[in-house]
Amino acid sequence: MSGLRIVSFESRRSREMSSLIRQSGAEALVAPSMQEVPLHENQEALAFGKKLLTGNIDLVLFTTGVGVKALLDVVGTQCPDERVLHALKKIPLIARGPKTMEALREKGLAHALPVIDPATWRDVLTAVDQLGPVQGKTVAVQEYGTANEELLDGLADRGAKVLRVPVYRWTLPEDTEPLRQALHAVIGGQADIVLFTNSNQIQQVLRFAQEEGLEKEFRDGLRQTVVASVGPVCTEFLDEYGVPVDLQPEQPKMANLVEEATRRGPGLLERKRRAEERKSENAGKKSIEVTPSSAPPFPRSSLENSPFMKACRREPTPYTPVWLMRQAGRYMKEYRDVRDRHSFLDLCKDSDLATEVTVYAVKRLGVDAAIIFSDILVLVEPMGLSLEYAKGDGPVIHNPIREAGDVARLAAVHDGDGLEFVYEAIRKTRKELPSHIPLIGFAGAPFTLASYMIEGKGARNFIHTKSLMYNAPDAWKRLMNKIADSLIGYLNAQIKAGAQAVQLFDSWVGCLSPEDYRRYVLPYSRQVIAGIRPGTPVIHFGTETAMLLELMKEAGSSVIGIDWRVELDSAWKRLGDVAIQGNLDPAVLFSEVPEIRRQAKRILDQAADRPGHIFNLGHGVLPNTPVGHVKALVDAVHELSVRGHRP
Repeated sequence: MSGLRIVSFESRRSREMSSLIRQSGAEALVAPSMQEVPLHENQEALAFGKKLLTGNIDLVLFTTGVGVKALLDVVGTQCPDERVLHALKKIPLIARGPKTMEALREKGLAHALPVIDPATWRDVLTAVDQLGPVQGKTVAVQEYGTANEELLDGLADRGAKVLRVPVYRWTLPEDTEPLRQALHAVIGGQADIVLFTNSNQIQQVLRFAQEEGLEKEFRDGLRQTVVASVGPVCTEFLDEYGVPVDLQPEQPKMANLVEEATRRGPGLLERKRRAEERKSENAGKKSIEVTPSSAPPFPRSSLENSPFMKACRREPTPYTPVWLMRQAGRYMKEYRDVRDRHSFLDLCKDSDLATEVTVYAVKRLGVDAAIIFSDILVLVEPMGLSLEYAKGDGPVIHNPIREAGDVARLAAVHDGDGLEFVYEAIRKTRKELPSHIPLIGFAGAPFTLASYMIEGKGARNFIHTKSLMYNAPDAWKRLMNKIADSLIGYLNAQIKAGAQAVQLFDSWVGCLSPEDYRRYVLPYSRQVIAGIRPGTPVIHFGTETAMLLELMKEAGSSVIGIDWRVELDSAWKRLGDVAIQGNLDPAVLFSEVPEIRRQAKRILDQAADRPGHIFNLGHGVLPNTPVGHVKALVDAVHELSVRGHRP
């Protein structure tokens, strides 16, 4: 580390951080980025004290050691300390992190349940669940500067009455000169490694950079440094603010962070600066014109480094990402309210409504990816078929393809023409989604689309489909080529509009034997996947495909989606070097929450922390599924999969 310059924005423990950096042999520039200002006229804290003394608080979550002292000091201005401490000894307490636990012990409250590092909001909710159900109970949360919405939502989803108790707010330090010097060091290329040790430091630093008119220059400067994060909570915040993290220690402690930077920082710095030099050289040789329609209105780095996208690339993630097929659907009252006013096709074709239901589901569930609200059959209309969603019967095609001559009247859709409402919905959804949440586009796979076109509606034995496939192989080939060509243009148009990944749904392909799949389906699935814009993750999903998995892998997708009829570890052993998505039985969501958590853990254990696992159901969320159970599954996956800290 000799000769390297390390910038840190640590505030409360700035002296300790300076010492750690100097001991590593590097030059330290530690610039405190924030200070805590107690809320002296704190009505929320006083109201908490009154409720506590009258027995109306059932559980308290203490989130910081400083917050413990600040809260008790404020409450003590109107309530005797001994009465407050006596009341706290009678109820369960949760202490987030060792410093909080230490502060409570000093007050004689050693019975608190500690939440070990990294002490994320997911870990806190796990501790809440260990204490038993909180349905109908009042849970007070001592907040530290800003509210943790995920924690509050998790408590509310468990039926708790949440009482927020802020004790201080964050502001910039009184002396901002060290912070100004640190900004200019990064901008001027005089910083080699930048350390972030608090999830809110980036917010404060960017706020100051913006006030100084230097935000763009500071972000550009970070690309020339190694950005190091103390742990997963901090990494999530950095990703959200569009700052990619280059390294993170296994244990979220300052000493571990400096040690990891010492070990890996110099090599990472060299590779990162070489990559930036190559980019500059290429930019000088060739200018790439980006039109407004294709320029993404979002920070690319935040999306590309999201857990979902990393899992698609089989890169390590801080926890297992999760999204759910049909995560916006009839099980949600808000969706039913929209459907009561609009037909299904109208909902698909109204970009504002499609955006609304897509984004609502993400925010309601806390999933790690969105999937655009649409349907696999919207492609058949521009190809010349008459589609209707009949009440009680599902989709019906009134002029199905039944013989070789019918294939000739089917049009191929070039460049996704005729489906602008889908692309407009993607553009609007991309703008409305949080900047770190990827958006998935999708389409039906060639066989499933062909089956709908031939059968005209849902089928059991696929008599018409297989008859055309076996008896008129030339017509089948022409049909599948038209579908494949149309799908390539359609999916690439979705990507251009703002989708970060795409999924091919082959819901009906499980009706085929492996030999029939290889002969009649595999060439066309492979054709579609090969035609999708390079670098875009492709998820290839099918149901009842346990006997087809190796063949599906041959089609070339980056991720294979599996249903619940095959064990995840068995599928991965067969497939080898590919990411896997799946695979909880959707019916499990009708069981009680402890069983849902047990089943989620079983699948996570089968994944065994291998990079490349995306948690999902083995098919879509079923109607009448309790929304709270769906949210409980998402929370369970997040909580149980934090690397190195799974209960």
